[in-house]
Amino acid sequence: MNMLDLIGRDRPLFDVDIGTHEAELSARVAQGRFLVIGGAGSIGQAVVHEIFKRRPRALHVVDISENNLVELVRDLRSTLGYLDGDFRTFAIDCGSVEFAALMRWSGGYDYVLNLSALKHVRSEKDPFTLMRMVDVNILNTIATMAQAQAGGARKYFCVSTDKAANPVNMMGASKRIMEMFLMRASLELPISTARFANVAFSDGSLLHGFNQRFAKRQPFAAPNDVRRYFVTPQESGELCLMSCLLGENRDIFFPKLSERLHLITFAEIAERYLAARGYDAYPCASEEEARACVEERLARQQWPCCFFASDTTGEKDFEEFYTDRETLDMRRFESLGVIENEPIFDAARLERFLGRIETLKSGGRWEREALVELFHVMLPDFDHKDTGRYLDDKM
Repeated sequence: MNMLDLIGRDRPLFDVDIGTHEAELSARVAQGRFLVIGGAGSIGQAVVHEIFKRRPRALHVVDISENNLVELVRDLRSTLGYLDGDFRTFAIDCGSVEFAALMRWSGGYDYVLNLSALKHVRSEKDPFTLMRMVDVNILNTIATMAQAQAGGARKYFCVSTDKAANPVNMMGASKRIMEMFLMRASLELPISTARFANVAFSDGSLLHGFNQRFAKRQPFAAPNDVRRYFVTPQESGELCLMSCLLGENRDIFFPKLSERLHLITFAEIAERYLAARGYDAYPCASEEEARACVEERLARQQWPCCFFASDTTGEKDFEEFYTDRETLDMRRFESLGVIENEPIFDAARLERFLGRIETLKSGGRWEREALVELFHVMLPDFDHKDTGRYLDDKM
């Protein structure tokens, strides 16, 4: 089953740019010491692969998922083998005292890449997970930037999201606020980031869910009116590495739209996925019907599917990588655009944000509405799309 076929493409996105800059990328990696935070997630693993295969002097990987780190090591050993350099993994939280001790012990890194994130729109449904989103996407970024700078890092990269451009959900807004803190830090530490589309079949994504539903012989459910851009895991790793190593201070990289990157619905991908597995998608009028007819339809090489119009909180009608208020460089690369930023930020507003978060935490309890209100203060144009329904309410 070819991933590119499923997302409607016949060629990788960044093959020309990677080929053009391969000598520079390989030379910088070979001379560098790298720390990848959140390196056992889908994008993190892709980034680790891109670094590992270019033979760095040192590559350390941090993630809270012990199991995913084990699989990452097994995967690297089974495909790329071993390094002459120092390769290690650490099952620790980047916001912990253990991580701070690691940073002191390490002697510093040339490049620190932060891929950790709470990335799901569904994470905004309750005040507790939402506060953890603030911790992971914003506060941990601030802390690890300071630690990278103290260790003499040449560059700090932190992944953003297309949902940070004119955000309509709290996840995208948290990443937009994170970008504001990146601008402040850029005065003392070179930084770069990337906004990009959905990573096809990344852990926890709807497409990854197709694999789980198929293995468990369960119905598929997908919106038929939501159109999204998709990149492959390898492309996500390439994009992050190029932003880290080739980006200027404050650059935000994003994939250019072209005939090779276009919108496709989740329902279309579900139909292609099932056809590649030898099944026809069988549309059902409800979740109940889909669950009830599984065995009957599978016997006929038909897979029950519940396709529906999206009505959940935070779903954007369309995707965009930049706004009309941002300065673009569309000539530097073949398939990558670059948002060029001046170090513009409101220091007082950033400090008020941190103070308000500390006040909420110190009180021991807080409401979701208080965080939503705070995000609106930080982003006056934040058009939060709250329908009162969440993805956890669906199959």
